[in-house]
Amino acid sequence: MFYFYIFIMTTGCRSFAHFCYFLIKTIKILNTKALDFFVVLCYTFCMIEMNGKKLSSKIKESIKEHIEKNYVEKQLTPPCLVCILVGNDPASKIYVASKEKQAREVGIVSFTEKLDENASADEVKQLITKLNNMDSVSGILLQLPLPKKLSSHEREIVNTIDPQKDVDFLTDINLGKLFADRSSIAPCTASGIMEILHEYDAEIKGKKAVVIGRSLLVGKSVAALLLKEGATVEICHSKTKDLAASTKTADILICAVGKPNFVNKDMVKPGAVCVDVGINRVEDKTCEKGYKVVGDMDKSVSEVASKLTPVPNGVGPMTIALLFQNTVTLHEEKFPLKKENTKNKVCDNCQKNFKI
Repeated sequence: MFYFYIFIMTTGCRSFAHFCYFLIKTIKILNTKALDFFVVLCYTFCMIEMNGKKLSSKIKESIKEHIEKNYVEKQLTPPCLVCILVGNDPASKIYVASKEKQAREVGIVSFTEKLDENASADEVKQLITKLNNMDSVSGILLQLPLPKKLSSHEREIVNTIDPQKDVDFLTDINLGKLFADRSSIAPCTASGIMEILHEYDAEIKGKKAVVIGRSLLVGKSVAALLLKEGATVEICHSKTKDLAASTKTADILICAVGKPNFVNKDMVKPGAVCVDVGINRVEDKTCEKGYKVVGDMDKSVSEVASKLTPVPNGVGPMTIALLFQNTVTLHEEKFPLKKENTKNKVCDNCQKNFKI
């Protein structure tokens, strides 16, 4: 019977395999511990990697074709994304430069406005207001986190962004639309997670989803999107008692806490769909760089999960792809393709950074 179970799991007949599992369990042909071991063994061989890098490449290629067809060939100005970088944080500088480069590769006009780390909250808000008033700017992205001296003003600064240009969807107005189910887009990382679940045919409706982490950027936002699609959602956080008791009930488990290897296989229900949002650097002297990148989920999770996002090449690349998709969506809400709007002109910075 065990070899039969292994066969149907490895040949993709998962539903029938689960039926056999519960049938065997019911009639007590095998004891529970043995069955759990068999399930873990089967998922070890059958676990599907939900590769966000491959999916993000497909999305970016689609955006590139869309812009080529609807803007370049018609000699219309394409969407424009402006990133605001405050301070000199090395990681933020690399991340913003990567976004700008990838945006141009898909045909989106992109440039970065930089402010000194000593810039005041008013100076940042003045720059945002200037960009709000430029018709040529489709989307504004404020790179977070801000320098420490501005951390207490973060929400105030974010809310200066015109909601119609808020590509990260983090203004209070846009978050209200998200939770009221009245938005056309959502925060990039949360949207990226949902795209991954759809691409790899993860069943959402009627399933139990547990989200570890309650940030606006990921936890609360992805919880709202899961609710919209009919999942029963539980949000866990640092104050949750007996976290494992909650996570082991999850058909879909999403972790976004920024703690390396936080979730292990003992916290995961066999057969769960697992999304690892974490990107953490841990010291590893065996690596050339002296560190390695790991997620919030331990490698052992792959032994019990039916589907799992890798780190790296999981959620991270999807965040950038959805940033570009949001930029195009917001641009076309303001300038519908069926109407040629004379206000859709290229700004000076855009002229320097993009050629039709």
